[in-house]
Amino acid sequence: MPVTVLLVDDEPLVRAGLRAVLEAQPDIEVVGEAADGAAVIPLVRQLRPDVVAMDVRMPLLDGIEATRAVLHTVDSPPKILVVTTFENDEYVYEALRAGADGFLLKRARPAEIVHAVRLVAEGESLLFPASVRQLAARYGDHGDGGDRAARAVMERARLTEREAEVLRLMARGLSNAEIAGRLVVGTETVKSHVSAVLAKLGARDRTQAVIAAYESGFVAPG
Repeated sequence: MPVTVLLVDDEPLVRAGLRAVLEAQPDIEVVGEAADGAAVIPLVRQLRPDVVAMDVRMPLLDGIEATRAVLHTVDSPPKILVVTTFENDEYVYEALRAGADGFLLKRARPAEIVHAVRLVAEGESLLFPASVRQLAARYGDHGDGGDRAARAVMERARLTEREAEVLRLMARGLSNAEIAGRLVVGTETVKSHVSAVLAKLGARDRTQAVIAAYESGFVAPG
């Protein structure tokens, strides 16, 4: 089955460019388009895409609020890939904190666009881990309140030593297969550990788990 994608951007040329790149792939299908985040929820419910590629800045409802709306109101929500002009953008970090699974630069090469969609759809690795780390270092909530809340979540999680090791490797961007090779265990064992980490942290996916790890100080973002 192909990976199905919904494109959301207020610039028609951007949508056309993404569609041309993605539909050139035999395993990816663009199932719909929207010009603003306000149209996302009905289209997601109607089309059930695997991935939503969504502009982070739009006039009526931006990608941050649209991400929150989808995750809070849609059953079995799709993966969300925010599309941005600038890599070191606070909007991108806020979208990741809101639940987005990764981000993509509008100037990205076609191969990078395709790779990002596939990687986010698979959910077994972190997209652009170095950039996520830089964003966390620059825009993470390092005030007392934010730190306390994040630390409390991490403390309540009571991760085992192996789960903590897996989370650190996830933050470095290693895939399940790479983690398995590093720890000399089976891939299914790693998947079990990742699932346990997500459940204990209350994280939707590995991106959210890594954000929690940075914000709590469990992993240093610098």
